[in-house]
Amino acid sequence: MYPQLAADAMARIEQPVAAAELHAVLAGRSLNEVNLKPALRELKRRAYARIASRDLAGKATLAEVVEAMTQVAEQAVATAQAVLTASLAERYGLPRGPDGRVQELIVVGMGKLGGRELNVSSDIDLIFVYPEDGETDSGRKISNFEFFTRLGRQLINAIAEVTAEGQVFRVDMRLRPDGDSGPLACSFEMLENYFVSQGREWERYAWIKARPLTGTRHDELEAIRRPFVFRRYLDFGTIQAMRELHAQIRREVAKKAMADNVKLGPGGIREIEFLAQVFQLIRGGRDPGLQQRPTLAVLAGLAERGLIEPEAQRKLAAAYDFLRRVEHRLQYLDDAQTHQLPANEDDRRIIAQTMGCADYAEFITVLDSRRAFVAAQFEQIFAERESELHPLTAFWQDVPQNCAAVTADNGPLLLPLEVLGYRDPRAACLRLAELRGSARYRSLAEGTRLRLDALVPRFIELAARQMQPDAALARGLDLFAAIARRGAYLALLLENPATLEKVAQLVGSSRWAASYLQRHPILLDELLDPRLLDAAPDWTLFRQQLQGRIDDLEPDAERQMDVLREQHHAQEFRLLAQDVAGRLTVERLADHLSALADLTLEATLPCVWHKLSKRTGTVPHLAIIGYGKLGGKELGYASDLDLVYVYDDAAEGADEVYSRLATRLNTWLAARTPAGQLFEVDLRLRPNGESGLVAVSLEAFRRYQFESAWTWEHQALTRARFCAGDAIVGERFEAIRVEVLRQERNLAKLAAEVVAMRQKMYDTHATPAARREAVFDLKHDPGGLIDVEFVVQYLVLGHARRHPRLAANLGNIALLGLAAELGLLPVALAARTADAYRELRRRQHALRLNEVEARVAPDEVVLQTATVRALWHHVFHS
Repeated sequence: MYPQLAADAMARIEQPVAAAELHAVLAGRSLNEVNLKPALRELKRRAYARIASRDLAGKATLAEVVEAMTQVAEQAVATAQAVLTASLAERYGLPRGPDGRVQELIVVGMGKLGGRELNVSSDIDLIFVYPEDGETDSGRKISNFEFFTRLGRQLINAIAEVTAEGQVFRVDMRLRPDGDSGPLACSFEMLENYFVSQGREWERYAWIKARPLTGTRHDELEAIRRPFVFRRYLDFGTIQAMRELHAQIRREVAKKAMADNVKLGPGGIREIEFLAQVFQLIRGGRDPGLQQRPTLAVLAGLAERGLIEPEAQRKLAAAYDFLRRVEHRLQYLDDAQTHQLPANEDDRRIIAQTMGCADYAEFITVLDSRRAFVAAQFEQIFAERESELHPLTAFWQDVPQNCAAVTADNGPLLLPLEVLGYRDPRAACLRLAELRGSARYRSLAEGTRLRLDALVPRFIELAARQMQPDAALARGLDLFAAIARRGAYLALLLENPATLEKVAQLVGSSRWAASYLQRHPILLDELLDPRLLDAAPDWTLFRQQLQGRIDDLEPDAERQMDVLREQHHAQEFRLLAQDVAGRLTVERLADHLSALADLTLEATLPCVWHKLSKRTGTVPHLAIIGYGKLGGKELGYASDLDLVYVYDDAAEGADEVYSRLATRLNTWLAARTPAGQLFEVDLRLRPNGESGLVAVSLEAFRRYQFESAWTWEHQALTRARFCAGDAIVGERFEAIRVEVLRQERNLAKLAAEVVAMRQKMYDTHATPAARREAVFDLKHDPGGLIDVEFVVQYLVLGHARRHPRLAANLGNIALLGLAAELGLLPVALAARTADAYRELRRRQHALRLNEVEARVAPDEVVLQTATVRALWHHVFHS
């Protein structure tokens, strides 16, 4: 019918189909309502001939084919809209909003068109939206709604009507709000209200790939779409909705004998898309990198994040490429939208040949292998778990909802708990009854309650395997009570049995970990990563990723603050899991927590600076100095940050600018948002303490240290270090710090002042003398941690003048070794003290993990305290 097209296609068979070639077809033409349809059909014919010839000749990749088809659809839609809008505007004027702005129709491409994955004989799924209601601006006024409805009908007709020259694309509008019964075009407000009040799970799935093709104000539309599709929390509850949707499709496939359908049949294209998109729905709200539209890009992102194995991603991508190419060859046979394998022998031979197979039997072998792998992966993700009844389900259902009914004489009820090894079965049963009888449990939606009912029996068994089963159960039930109203968290645990087991281990090992999870249940997601216990933190990568997330959110301060907290909590939780599993020493953990704090400060500073209305330049010349635990890299999980802000900026008004910056930094760090808190911040170590300036110039800091600072402030300075900000200012601070520490000092006077300060701390914080035979405070009592720290600080202040290496902030253990090397301490005593210090810190850390005061029986640490006392006596002769 069009021999010239065939000749042209063959002449250019080696040339990829490019966007410029497609645009040239209609370029320069004066189009109107009369010649629009023929022109669009000519575009489709010419493009189709080029695309099909290269594809069937094996010259084009799948990516080239689907991109070219997508561009044909985009050009057809945009051209039709422009011509038809101009025609309507001549009759009715331009549609305007309440503020007088011209309104444009936004054609939203859905499905494969939205994902730039359009196949060669595809419908195009469209939705028509416009920004605001109003009316046109001519004498023949009509409402915006009527204008865009008319435009939409005409656009569909221009593209989908079958004329003597065929059609451009079939157009499907059923994905719009309320489907066929809904209005053809809707305003932003109408769309948003629909999402909030009626939007269903399958519509979230459909809108993942939604992409505006025409119009403007796309950012406003995206602000409506994104929160509907991507929840801010982990949405594992969506798996069940996706199961039900896919089960419905499979029932239709079975009913219509469509097992040979390469799209909808088992292991088909749809299952790969479902697999990719369920992860998007679950995690996309927290990970913008998963908010992509193309299926292959999503699969690659899942592998990068460890959510699927790299080998699985490679095979799924290969299967997707294979199945989509089969799909196209099926559609080339009769230019029809089909996905069914042919029964005709000639067609089978053509399919096999164009897929590079010797015959149809070989083709089927390859196809079946691809589909089997896809189906297995799909079943692995979507396998039904809630229906599997646990042996303890009947016991949980028998637990009375009235605690008074749980008595010590109720042997049959308590027997399962006794058999499992619970030490106090009645107390455990009371905790279970408390949950079953709670108002919260009774008020749960049925689906959520069924999930909880499936979880509790499993957790009873898992908790019984822990070292402290009763504590593990109690803490786990507290966690369930805290998250019960968030069905997505229950779904996460139910869908991932290994994660539930990790929860049992974690809460059974640490009361603090259990409390942390209750405060931040969103961190349950971190337990899904199989690398959780083995992967060392990559702080360089974390810095890059965090900074990228923060930059993308600029200037949204609220979201930036939340992301900072979410990312910090996630990293801290990963360290906590490794710590509880015994994978980290206390020293290594403190190093990591300190590095995490530094990176968080580093990311926060520019956010705050850019939001100041008055600044002295593009970047702040401010150094954030860490003291105390942060400065000494001995940070714990709940440690405050002792900070001092120093700046070196001669600009006019710098004092005011940096004071405001420091104040706002404190707010960003310490404020409680829906995502929690980063740190408590303590600024009392700054010059002049609470009465001093929040931020101090470098010059003023130096002057204070030499003219006004007390000895205890110089002791604190031994543990100070630059953490974040302007590195040059940090270097200047370090030079001042070393200069201060290396002053000539009277050793006798220094010793007296250090001992006096230590006595003040004894008097304030140490265990009362009457109780010291029974209780020893690991930190404050004589022979404890602070004694070691004071000795080291004395040695630095007293001897750094003659031994400059002592001024380096190396940490207490390293400085003890250095002091021995310099002859300031006996080598054996320094080594024993280092071991004692490690052990005391280890014990302190273990107790804090269970939210217990850092106090032990004196005889448990008699060797360590004797060593520390010997050190103290050697240095201070007291």
